[in-house]
Amino acid sequence: MSILVIIPAFNEARAIAQVIGDVPDRVDEVVVVNNASTDETEDNARAAGATVLTEPKQGYGYACLRGIEYARARQPDIVVFLDGDYSDHPDEMGRLLKPILNDEADFVVGSRIRGEAEPGAMLPQARIGNRLACTLMQWIWGARYTDLGPFRAIRFRDLLALDMQDQTFGWTIEMQIKAIEAGLRICEVPVSYRKRVGVSKITGTLSGTVKASAKILWTIFRFALRRGKNVPLAARRALSSKTSAAEASG
Repeated sequence: MSILVIIPAFNEARAIAQVIGDVPDRVDEVVVVNNASTDETEDNARAAGATVLTEPKQGYGYACLRGIEYARARQPDIVVFLDGDYSDHPDEMGRLLKPILNDEADFVVGSRIRGEAEPGAMLPQARIGNRLACTLMQWIWGARYTDLGPFRAIRFRDLLALDMQDQTFGWTIEMQIKAIEAGLRICEVPVSYRKRVGVSKITGTLSGTVKASAKILWTIFRFALRRGKNVPLAARRALSSKTSAAEASG
């Protein structure tokens, strides 16, 4: 089966070559989407052997959507997403691919919670946000996720069928909710996680943390209402609080 890797990257010049270098040889193509970087991310990614695309609209979802647009022409069997900051372990990609290659799953999420995380790699606010989002998905959809980890693999035909739309922080949870609703065979596998190279653009700042949390909660709320799901009172209160905080932080 053909495998294409998509790596969204914003100012990851220091890490991107290491990420590309650790991708297993069985992968057919590595695609780095340069998401409005102001450093040497594009040059370093190209020098490391990746196909480099440009997405001038800044946002994680924008970068992923640009990668999917490119993949339509390639028609891979499987698409793998991972971050460009070297916090994921690309050499563990086989763990995510195995359930799909064995026809046991359609969508696989690498769980940092179930795996080995280096001390300090996942900041407290990230752990709390993950736990809240996964708890809400279990309450509303009966999902058994433990993480919103960016390291994930999915059959390309199923990815296209999900019709992904989110352009920013809601990308990962949109995919997980839509996968549930589409009836995909979903599984989690434990993956390792280390401290990223450089400072996180999301959980590394108060503003980024608040905005990401608000977007994730809003995405849950929106999909629940659209499908006629009951949103617990606690979730509505959390959404209201996070949204207010995001507006205050600008």
